[in-house]
Amino acid sequence: MNTEIKWTLNHIQKSEDQQIQKMSAEEMAKAIHFHKSFPQYEETPLTRLSGLSEYLGLKRLYVKDESFRFGLNAFKVLGGSYAIARQIAKQTGKDISELPYEVLISPELREEFGQATFFTATDGNHGRGVAWAADRLGQKCVVRMPKGTTQTRLENIAKEHAVVTIENLNYDDCVRMAAREAANTEHGIMVQDTAWEGYEEIPTWIMQGYGTLAMEADRQLSDDGCRPTHIFIQAGVGSLAGAVIGYFANRFQENPPIMAVVEADAADCHYRSAVQGDGSRVDVTGDMFTIMAGLACGEANTVSWDILRNHADAFISCPDWVSADGSRIYAAPVKGDERIVSGESGAVTLGLIHAVMTKSEYRELKEALKLNGNSQVLLVSTEGDTDPKRYREIIWEGLCGSGQEPFARD
Repeated sequence: MNTEIKWTLNHIQKSEDQQIQKMSAEEMAKAIHFHKSFPQYEETPLTRLSGLSEYLGLKRLYVKDESFRFGLNAFKVLGGSYAIARQIAKQTGKDISELPYEVLISPELREEFGQATFFTATDGNHGRGVAWAADRLGQKCVVRMPKGTTQTRLENIAKEHAVVTIENLNYDDCVRMAAREAANTEHGIMVQDTAWEGYEEIPTWIMQGYGTLAMEADRQLSDDGCRPTHIFIQAGVGSLAGAVIGYFANRFQENPPIMAVVEADAADCHYRSAVQGDGSRVDVTGDMFTIMAGLACGEANTVSWDILRNHADAFISCPDWVSADGSRIYAAPVKGDERIVSGESGAVTLGLIHAVMTKSEYRELKEALKLNGNSQVLLVSTEGDTDPKRYREIIWEGLCGSGQEPFARD
């Protein structure tokens, strides 16, 4: 089994780049205005890890900590809630600016829109976010989860009053299952954070919802006198990566940061597509067992892929130990730095940065990415301990330590 980090710079054949405009500051501003109308809204912290950046030989290192998002311990609710609101706006002939939270939960709007059932597939965080938003807005929700999903993740979704099951299918087949069910249900609506031909509007809204995270981070960096030189962002289907890279590519059009897409090696469809290099997407099939449950997606979002092929600088495929190392480094910080609770999918970018800056075998990657003492790096910890049992296994028991065999679900 492979235990090495794999990488490639972006030599992909470019497209006409038609999706990048959808991640403009103007579009993202609509989403953050909507999210600010929620009583649960608070800006998540951007933490500067000064001790660690000095240890690694970087100028500055920041992490956007999404474990505080809406009390749900992950960023995903940003996309699901915004997409549901946009769908309601579309069906009622309203602009999203007319539907703040207090209007969405009103009896008048409920009577006008009626009762819908929102379907989705998830490894955990996205489904929980959709279920949370649907429940707050008085709507129904059905969630399908892939085999190997932990009971804790299912229970988190069930607490939001959704119908939720674990199927004997991988993630991408669960997506297809949920889409069929939505199509065969009266007022059934698929809210999925990936796109395919004929299904791109709602995934685009989800990506724009993630723009709230990017806009917050941009302002927080600016307030600290920082203009990032590097951004490392996780990808499952690629929606978050497309949103963040799309936003910063628009923000710094003349001189964008160096931006890298980071995946779990068991589901590295973007990396494999980049290696192929002709612009087409390479799917990963099978069980895709990885400790990084939120990244175990083998088919890239068509909208985000178009952005990434044009604007990402590198694609990096990481074995499980990289993520586990990242969680442990966050949990045991350098003296003076703040401790961050970062789950399996949230910590992989920090594990990668640590490996690249400290291990001689990745010197070529370090040089290719131009990481040095002048680098100002932005990471996103996309989730906290969304599965506390698994988190303790990593932090307390050393699950997936460096050089260990890759993780296999029970």
